[in-house]
Amino acid sequence: MGAWQAAAIPMPGPPSAVGHLRSHPARATTMTLLSTAPTQTGTHLASAALQTEAAARTLPVLAPVTIIEKEGYRFMHFVGCEGVTQGALRLSDPDALDLDYIHQQMAWLLFMEPSWESDFHVAQLGMGPGSTTRFCHRHLPAARITAVEVNPDVIAMARSQFALPPDDVRLRVLQQDAYDWVMDPAHQGTVDVLQVDCYDHVKQGPVLDTLEFYQACRDTLRYPGVMTVNLFGSDENFLLNIERICKVFDYRVVILPEVTGGNTIVLAFNGPPLQAGWDALQARAQALQASLKLPALSWVHGLRLTSLKPGPHLEV
Repeated sequence: MGAWQAAAIPMPGPPSAVGHLRSHPARATTMTLLSTAPTQTGTHLASAALQTEAAARTLPVLAPVTIIEKEGYRFMHFVGCEGVTQGALRLSDPDALDLDYIHQQMAWLLFMEPSWESDFHVAQLGMGPGSTTRFCHRHLPAARITAVEVNPDVIAMARSQFALPPDDVRLRVLQQDAYDWVMDPAHQGTVDVLQVDCYDHVKQGPVLDTLEFYQACRDTLRYPGVMTVNLFGSDENFLLNIERICKVFDYRVVILPEVTGGNTIVLAFNGPPLQAGWDALQARAQALQASLKLPALSWVHGLRLTSLKPGPHLEV
């Protein structure tokens, strides 16, 4: 089982209120902590409500994909939606991460340290061209990665045009509906980090966003574990998604600043409450920035600016 990074020391007792959601979170320019209003940690949602949402779910709509090359980059798009990129590849450095929201999806590294001893497992729901999949496979050798993508055209394009490596002992790419994957009891308690980025060519918001889905996501996590979710601040269901994630994760949620393009990354925490010293987080971010070329210092800066609980620690 994984453990919080040394910067994040487990603390006794329930988390206290450490922040609030801004009145216009989609326009926030720094990370915001949500106020806590938990019932019981790990409590499952009412089965009747979950069954109602399950009945309302529609099957995913699959679209063909295409590529566009421009100024040294190769972009993946759904046919008919060429104005919205699904991801990019820097032709001169295929393993690099370039899009801001992709960077932010790696912010869990502030709190979790992959290790072979713990069988550290990163699962990704919605792969796109495989940017985070490639990055984790290349730069996190102590982690195994499972990528779940429903669209076979996306997988084929990622493999043929976006340098996604073949499956090996550490990497497994599955052509499967992410909903079915998280609902499989075999996956409960098997994931240290769950990265959720499920979009199609129709909706501006995520295609999987029910209470049932988010509860199943939490159920896949180990103790401790972190989920990241890619949302759009301009989506009409943005606040509804935030509300559902908070409810499922007992309000142990942080929101990173909206980036160019409108993406907003949410981090939700499972496991014991943690106390992260600002100095330790800063040192951790500096190490990540030096070794992985990720803008980790900006994550800590934003988090510290919006923390409503003064003191030497972040508590979540």
